Amino acid sequence: MRRLGVMGGTFDPPHFGHLAAASEAAYRLGLDRVAFVPTGDPWQKDPQGVSAAKDRVHMTHLAIAQDPRFFLSRVDVDRQKKTYTVDTLRDLSREFPGAKLYFILGADSLASLTTWKNWAEIHRLATLVGVSRPGYELRSPVDDVAVIQGPGLAISSTECRRRAAAGAPLSYLVPRRVCEYIGSRGLYAAP
Repeated sequence: MRRLGVMGGTFDPPHFGHLAAASEAAYRLGLDRVAFVPTGDPWQKDPQGVSAAKDRVHMTHLAIAQDPRFFLSRVDVDRQKKTYTVDTLRDLSREFPGAKLYFILGADSLASLTTWKNWAEIHRLATLVGVSRPGYELRSPVDDVAVIQGPGLAISSTECRRRAAAGAPLSYLVPRRVCEYIGSRGLYAAP
């Protein structure tokens, strides 16, 4: 594998916006594969507000199963400590020696990059790929970012969780098998 895309995130739940961004990056940058890396213990979020890692891993697996370009990496979940992108990229560099890494992130994440742990090393370890989505202006605090205009899917995991809690349909926002999993596990149900 020469060109590896890395799509990290909480994936709580994974939705079609994630899949479309990864697909567009793979197409436009000629990526051989894209690793979806669910965070283990996300440092930027309240752990009480995040679904169990096993549920997020399973939903991510269900979401990407139909695309042979995508695969699941458990490097962050298996680390069993706070999850930082710099560690993810270090681990993937060791796992795939010689591969050029492309770290795919949304406009909102890219804007806050300089607040991340060892952000300059992240920039050295991987080419940053900023994917724009409706409602977000792509602003990069660093130079040398590959910018991709993704398909116009204004979907967020926050909105998906809110809809699930309200009993609203998730059809056409998340893959069918993810929707079924959310229902069967009672994820995001109002207390």
